[in-house]
Amino acid sequence: MIPRPYALFALLLLAVAGAYSNHFLNSFHFDDSHTIETNIHIRSLSNLPKFFTDATTFSNLPTHQVYRPLLTTSLAIDYLRGGGTPLAFHVTNFCFFLLLVWTIWRLYSTLLDGAWMPALVAASIYALHPVIAETINYVIQRGDLLSTLGVTAALLMYIRLPRFRRWGLYLLPLVAALLVKPPALVFPVILFAWVFLFEESGDWRLSARAILPSVAVSAAMGWFLSSMTAATFAPGGTSPLLYRVTQMYVSLYYFSAFFAPVHLTADTDWKVLSGFEDPRAWAGAAFLAAVVLAIVSASRRREWRPVAFGLVWFLAALFPTAWMPLAEVANDHRMFFPFVGLALAVVHTAGQLLLQWSLSPGLRRAVAGSVVGIVLALEGRGTWLRNEVWRTEETLWRDAIQKSPGNGRALMNYALTLMSRGANDQALPYLERAHLLLPNYFYLEINLGIANGGSNRPAKAEAHFRRAEQLEPRRYESHFYYARWLLELGRVQEAADHLRTALACNPYALDAHHLLMRILAEKRDWIALQAAVADALRIVPGDAEALRFGGIAAEANRALETVAVLARQNPTPENWLNYSLHLYQAGRFKECIDAAGQALRIRPDYAEAWNNIAAAHNAMQDWNAGIRAAEQALRLNPAFELARNNRAWAISQRQTAKP
Repeated sequence: MIPRPYALFALLLLAVAGAYSNHFLNSFHFDDSHTIETNIHIRSLSNLPKFFTDATTFSNLPTHQVYRPLLTTSLAIDYLRGGGTPLAFHVTNFCFFLLLVWTIWRLYSTLLDGAWMPALVAASIYALHPVIAETINYVIQRGDLLSTLGVTAALLMYIRLPRFRRWGLYLLPLVAALLVKPPALVFPVILFAWVFLFEESGDWRLSARAILPSVAVSAAMGWFLSSMTAATFAPGGTSPLLYRVTQMYVSLYYFSAFFAPVHLTADTDWKVLSGFEDPRAWAGAAFLAAVVLAIVSASRRREWRPVAFGLVWFLAALFPTAWMPLAEVANDHRMFFPFVGLALAVVHTAGQLLLQWSLSPGLRRAVAGSVVGIVLALEGRGTWLRNEVWRTEETLWRDAIQKSPGNGRALMNYALTLMSRGANDQALPYLERAHLLLPNYFYLEINLGIANGGSNRPAKAEAHFRRAEQLEPRRYESHFYYARWLLELGRVQEAADHLRTALACNPYALDAHHLLMRILAEKRDWIALQAAVADALRIVPGDAEALRFGGIAAEANRALETVAVLARQNPTPENWLNYSLHLYQAGRFKECIDAAGQALRIRPDYAEAWNNIAAAHNAMQDWNAGIRAAEQALRLNPAFELARNNRAWAISQRQTAKP
C-alpha cells in the first residue's frame, strides 16, 4: 500500500498535470525566436563541445549571447527529439517542473521537521500558482526552472546528506545551476540562512564558516561566467541607480502578486522611477524594511524560523534581477525562484496563526482544508487561463496590450501577429501608437517599413527602413529586412549589398545567407554563389539550402567548363561567342571580353562579339569602353538593336555619373 504522504503527493502531480494539460501545444514566444527557432547552433549535437567554450552559441543575436551551456545543451537535445516543434520543449519543461515540485516538497518537509502535510500544502500552492505559468510556457525561461531546481537540490543534499559536505558534493547541483543561469549565485545566502537558523542556533561565525566552500565556488563561477559571456552582450538597462530604486517597489508588486495575481502580463509597461521623490520608491523601501524586520522577529523563535528562512530566500532570489539593470523593469518569470521561499513563509505563517485560534483540532482541520481547497482550485483555474493566454503570439500580445497599454513593444508585437496573416492595414494603427511611445526603436522602424511596404506605401516604407539603419547601423536586422523589401521592388544589386552588410554584422544570420544565395543564383553569378555557399556551410555545416545552391553552382560551372572545352577543341567564332555569353552570365566579365576577342581574331567583322564586349564593359561600369564596343558592333551591323540599346544605356549612365 502506498504511504499516505506519497499518495497525496501523487494527487498533487495529477492536479498540476490537469492545470497544465492545455499548454503542451502552445507556440514559441518572444526570446524563443533567437535562442531556439533561428539559433543555428542547436540544430546539431555535434556543436555540444562548443556550447561550453563559446557563448555565441546561445543566440543568433550578438546582444543576447550569454554563457549558459547546459541550457543550450538541453535545447539542442529537444531540437533533435522534436525537429524544432514546441511540443518536445514543453514536455521537457513540464517534466523538470514536476521534479522541482518533488524537490521543493522534500525540502519543505525537512525544514518543517518532517511535517509533510504543511509542506505538501506549500508545495501545492507554489506548483499551481498562476505566476509560475509564464516560466513553464515560455520555453527559454527553462533557465529559471533549472537554476531553481539546482539551488533547491543543492540545499536538500546539504541538509539530508551531511556526509556529502566534507567533499563538497552538494555543490554539484549548484555548479549545474550556474551553467544554466546566474541567479543561482545567491545560494550561499540561502545556505547561510539555513545554517544560522536551524543548525548553529544563531552563531553567525560558525554559520559563515560552514558556507565558505559555497562562497568560494560561487565566486569562482561568477568570475568564470562573466569572462565567458560574449563581448557583444548588452543587458539593455538604463540608469543603474534609478533601476535599483525602482526594484524596491517592484519587489512589493511581486509580493502582492503572490496573493492577488490579477495583473499578470508577458510584458509590462513599467518605467524606472524618477527617484525618491516618487512615493512608490518610499513604499518599496518601507516594504523591504518591513520584510527585514519580519525576518529578524521570526528568527528569534524556533517555531517561526521557517518564516524567516522563506523571507530570506524571497529577498535573496530577487536580488540578482534587482541589482543588474535590465531592459524590462519587471517580468512575471522573475517571481519563479523567489516564490519558493515566499510560499513556505506564507503557508507556515498561516499555520501558526491558525494554531492560535481557540478551535477544536477537527474544526481547525476543516477550516484549513476548506481554505486550501478553495485557494488551490482558484490557482488551478488561473493557471489554466494563463496557459490559454500563452497559446499563440496573437493571444499573448493581445493580453499584453490590454494590461499594458503604454507598452510600445507589446503594441508592436501584437501588430506583427496581424501582419503575419497579411492584415497590414489593421497593423499600422498599432505600430503608429507604438511609435509615439518608442520614437527611436529600430525594430519598430523596421516593422513600420514592412507594414507600409505591404500596404503599397513605398516612400514611407523606405523612409522607415533608412531610419532603422541610422538608429542601429550595426544590427543585421536593419539591413536584412530592408534588403528583402528592395528585392521585392526589383532593386537586386542594392538588396545584395545590404545582405552582405547584414552578414558582416551577424555571420550567423542564416536567413540572410539564404536570401543572398537566391539572388546570386538568379543573377547566375556562380563564382559569388560558390563563395556564399562556402560561407554558409562554415556557419552551418550540412545546411540543406546551402547544399542545394552549391549543387546549382556546381552544375552551372560544369556546364560552363563544357562550353569552354568545346571552344578550345573546336575554336569556331560561334563557339567562342557562346563561351563569352556563358562567362557574362556567370559574372566573369573580363574573361567574357577575352573570349569575345578570340571570336574576333577568327572573324574580325563579328558584330555579336563586339556587342558582348560592350555588355561586359557596361556591367563593369566602364561606360566609355562600352560605348566604343557598341559603336563597333553598329558599324558592322547598323540594324543591331541590342548593340544600340547597350550604347544608349552606357551614354545615359555616363551622363548620370558625371559630377
